[in-house]
Amino acid sequence: MKRVDFDYFERHFPRRPADAHKGTMGTLVSLTGSFGFAGAAILSAKAALRSGVGLHYQVLPESIYPLFGAAVQESVCIPVKGKEGRLCLSDIETIRPTLDRATAILIGCGMGCTEDTAEAEKAVLTSSKCPVIIDADGINALAQHIHSIEGCQGEIILTPHVKEFSRLSGLSVEEILSDPAKHAEEYSLRHRDVTLVLKGHRTYIAKNGDVYENIAGNSGMAKGGSGDVLAGIIASLTAQGILPYHAAVMGVHIHALAGDIAAAKLSQTAMLPSDIIDSLPEIYTKIEDTLQ
Repeated sequence: MKRVDFDYFERHFPRRPADAHKGTMGTLVSLTGSFGFAGAAILSAKAALRSGVGLHYQVLPESIYPLFGAAVQESVCIPVKGKEGRLCLSDIETIRPTLDRATAILIGCGMGCTEDTAEAEKAVLTSSKCPVIIDADGINALAQHIHSIEGCQGEIILTPHVKEFSRLSGLSVEEILSDPAKHAEEYSLRHRDVTLVLKGHRTYIAKNGDVYENIAGNSGMAKGGSGDVLAGIIASLTAQGILPYHAAVMGVHIHALAGDIAAAKLSQTAMLPSDIIDSLPEIYTKIEDTLQ
């Protein structure tokens, strides 16, 4: 079983060009959030922006636009009508020009899981040419049309926790927990264009049978919203041109290390997912120092 260390960053984390501008540092389009779940969109967006992406477009229902816009000033917001406060299929054609500009797409994170959101997600997957990161409700919706990932032109990153992975794989929670590394490996061998991030006490990142285990992090991260932060980090790194598997491996480790910093400062009991975002600069400073 392989584990991540800072040598991995030396090999796979790109140095930021001195002549970089927002157009060269990736364009992430997020389809996240719904009425009652604006926080998921806010957390994933803030994590993505803190992780270096040049442009972030946030597609969100009109009902949560005021909340999101007040919380995240750096994103370009694209409010859509939606249906009952959630993204729906008719919104996809409206945002097609934005999707076509993306170097990565994030879908899920409080999006809601209905027939309408599932159809919207399917339309994105079957037409996207860039990598797509699917989290939370996006994974629950995907379980209804799992065949959609087979025809994708871009690579897919899935970030399920154990219950979500159970819905994807058909395995029971007990089976998965008995040997999560094995089941992550087997799933990655069945779905060759998918990078799987199986989240838990130990998180396993797998592609084509190659598996990394993350042992950093702490139980203070076991709070709603931590997964949204992780999804934003991975999506941001992917949008910047890092290969999806490397973006997933490094994103998981960055997230965990930031969680350890937050716990050391605030305690595992009191820390919040937003504190993980606030701790990201310390991790990226260390990475940049390593690359010099």
